[in-house]
Amino acid sequence: MKRIIAIVRPEKLETLKDALFAADVRGMTISQVNGCGNQHGWKEYYRGTEVLLNMVPKVKFEIVAADDEVDSIVDTILKSARTGEVGDGKIFISPVEEVVRIRTGERGDAAV
Repeated sequence: MKRIIAIVRPEKLETLKDALFAADVRGMTISQVNGCGNQHGWKEYYRGTEVLLNMVPKVKFEIVAADDEVDSIVDTILKSARTGEVGDGKIFISPVEEVVRIRTGERGDAAV
């Protein structure tokens, strides 16, 4: 199993969520987050004082999926979230050792 974390633009929330549901992704966690990447924010002036705004709002999708589903999920994310501009986000993929469903005690792929 793998955990896929995608950090994307806030305006891509509904588009990506709908695309993932259409691709039969069974579960996901979505969070509103702030961060900074390569662009490191921008400068604005507030009442004559320069202010550095380096925390950009983003949306974080977290998905746990079987190893054989990862490539298709990543392709879905790329197609739905890409604008071609700086700030489109990143996708992180990491292994998951174990999953346990709290309600039933199921483990592994059955718990996902």
